[in-house]
Amino acid sequence: MKLISIVTPCYNEEQNVETLYRQVKDILNMLPEYNYEHIFIDNSSTDRTVEILKGIANDDHHLKIIVNVRNFGHIRSPYYGLLQSYGDAVILIVADLQDPPGLIYDFIKKWENGYKIVVGTKTKSKENKFMFFIRSLFYKAIAGISETEQISNFTGFGLYDRKFIDILRSIDEPYPYFRGLITELGFSRMEIPYTQPKREKGKTKNNFYTLYDIAMLGFINNSKLPLRLASFIGFGISLLSFVVALVYLIYKLLFWSDFSVGIAPLVIGIFFLGGVQLFFLGIIGEYIGAIFTQIKKRPLVIEKERINFNDK
Repeated sequence: MKLISIVTPCYNEEQNVETLYRQVKDILNMLPEYNYEHIFIDNSSTDRTVEILKGIANDDHHLKIIVNVRNFGHIRSPYYGLLQSYGDAVILIVADLQDPPGLIYDFIKKWENGYKIVVGTKTKSKENKFMFFIRSLFYKAIAGISETEQISNFTGFGLYDRKFIDILRSIDEPYPYFRGLITELGFSRMEIPYTQPKREKGKTKNNFYTLYDIAMLGFINNSKLPLRLASFIGFGISLLSFVVALVYLIYKLLFWSDFSVGIAPLVIGIFFLGGVQLFFLGIIGEYIGAIFTQIKKRPLVIEKERINFNDK
């Protein structure tokens, strides 16, 4: 029997993990031709999430648990969970029930038809309309500057063939932009649209920093345009400054007594150039930070314990 691995990253999701577990189990029971495992990778929750999962795991060895020694963030922990799965197909689904578990059945059927990757794209959402609009702008922006194709309205929810996961293991990415790797590696892909439901229980763990982190990771991993903009804009401002200075000089020579340059253009120019320099220093810093992360070669996560993995 082929093995389907379900991977669910979670952090403080005590109100949702049992519901998700049961919904996934019901769907996989509709596919008796497959064996399955459901791996929850917990990012050191401070609520009862791990306790609830352990209670379920005592009775159902399809459920497997990895508990991290600390919170390793929203980038590294889910990616590590994928690398710990050895199913013929691996499905990534978050614990907040905003990825519809019902699509798992559709994913598997499309995979059976030959697609190595089947992903869900949220074309509509019942979440905050402003946040959905901002996310849509991000997808359009990164698609516009990326050197490779990008999937719009995609968060990672999908099915991945074992061949794809095996390649991820060989890449050894310490801080990966997973969404970009999917298109960069070039496997055959099917996209299934869905409407994202509203979170019913618990609070989102995303904040401004986590959203900024994933956005900047996407930009620096998929495009050199921000760096090249620094050169282009720097050259443009230098040329403009030279022209303006030349015009002022000529005007002053022609109307020496009547034309007073004043200090305003100087102050405005200094603040403008200072702002541009600081902005691009920040961009360069992001790239340097990414290089520093790669060089350190630290593990994605460190495990505190794992449960039910000895069944393999």
